[in-house]
Amino acid sequence: MIVAASAPLTVLAGGVTTTFAVTGVLGVPLSFLILGVTLAIFAVGYAAMSRFITNAGAFYSYVARGLGRPTGVGVSIVALISYNAMQIGVYGLFGFQVSSLLDTKFGWDVPWWIPVLGCIAIVALLGVNRVDLSAKVLGVLVAFEFVVVIVYDFSAFAVSPEGVSAAPLTPSALFVPGVGAVFAFGIAAFMGFESAAIYGEESKDPKRTIARATYTAVGVIALFYALSSWAMVVGSGPSKVIADSRTQGPDLMFSFLATHVGVIMSDIAQLLFVTSLFASLVSFHNAVARYFFSLGREGVMPSWLARIRHHSGAPWAGSVTQTALAAIVIVAFAIAGAGWTPPKGAPAALFPVLTLFSWLTNTGAMGLTLLMAIVSFAVIGFFRRNHHAVGSWQRTSAPVISGVGLLVVFVLILVYFNTLLTSDPTAPPSATTFILPAIVIIPGILGVVWGVVLKRSNPRVYAQIGHGPEESGAPELGADE
Repeated sequence: MIVAASAPLTVLAGGVTTTFAVTGVLGVPLSFLILGVTLAIFAVGYAAMSRFITNAGAFYSYVARGLGRPTGVGVSIVALISYNAMQIGVYGLFGFQVSSLLDTKFGWDVPWWIPVLGCIAIVALLGVNRVDLSAKVLGVLVAFEFVVVIVYDFSAFAVSPEGVSAAPLTPSALFVPGVGAVFAFGIAAFMGFESAAIYGEESKDPKRTIARATYTAVGVIALFYALSSWAMVVGSGPSKVIADSRTQGPDLMFSFLATHVGVIMSDIAQLLFVTSLFASLVSFHNAVARYFFSLGREGVMPSWLARIRHHSGAPWAGSVTQTALAAIVIVAFAIAGAGWTPPKGAPAALFPVLTLFSWLTNTGAMGLTLLMAIVSFAVIGFFRRNHHAVGSWQRTSAPVISGVGLLVVFVLILVYFNTLLTSDPTAPPSATTFILPAIVIIPGILGVVWGVVLKRSNPRVYAQIGHGPEESGAPELGADE
């Protein structure tokens, strides 16, 4: 489920080519390794805390237990907005890609929002069933993604028109003007790795599973993206990869496969690009449903959100709520797209990519980066209050390093946010450059205020914040009733 959220094929075909094109920086492969190390250090404290807290709210419960209940409520709002933004935003790229494939292969002119509405229905069906059903479906899709990307990697190193160069892995190729934008783009590729704790209540042995899954995911994602982005440089040639990325975009990978491996493999890769997006949609949908469940169970949000299905234990109320939100946003963007004027030189068909996908996924990545930084400091607070047998590296040193590092990345995202939205470093800031970050940050501040109000107005609910079934007496996820 974690690796599905990071969508390997989507990151390589879409994210990496965009990073090369926008920043002009060759050292993208090294950036994945550095981000991987940073997030692995974050995982040290995160995994240590997971041994003592099992809650579908994950970030929310960790911060409530480490930095206080009001801060936990604020974080829960930011988490809900961020995960919803990531999930709904991906629908924009999904709709564009499916519509484009139907037009290219069959000549069918299908509006982007029609396949999206069909996908919402399928995601909704998986969301109200046991999480292991989603995991089995996504496991097959992600396995095929890895196979295709590995074939691409081997082919790129075999072709290597300019030879196999280690230049993309050197500091001099990364630490140049534009490095901040590289890290801002790169952190989005890891989003979803932190979601292991969300499934803790549904795992057989959360005290071991969460830590193992988190470390494994960070390692696999960092190494796989670093190797594959290096292969992209080698396949095009260090002198050409940036220009090729700017002219071809995601087609850079698919055209390479068509030329050097075969058209059939290219077609399979394009189809798996769609299933990669689908896998990411299911994963983020499940994360949102479980946040709704956790907040409803503890009384922070309406209690009906805590309802689960009797035979599957899945949080159906949270799942249906997320589905409804996605449908409303998609319909709104579909209506807005009818009167959209594309930027100079951009085809009208790119509307869902340049607006829905770009705006919301970058907003979600920004919010989740801020949350991880706050969680790092929550780890320190938690172990100061609860003197468990945990070493200083886990309870203090690693959280401080990761907290500072993630705050730096968060600031870089804010600084380069307009570039992330427009893919144009020279574009002047627009209203969305300021509105979208405000949509994440301001509700979080209001959430802290709401937590303080709850302390005075409803002490019983306040006492349950971040404590899940321990004090509320509510059922855990996955439990049959």
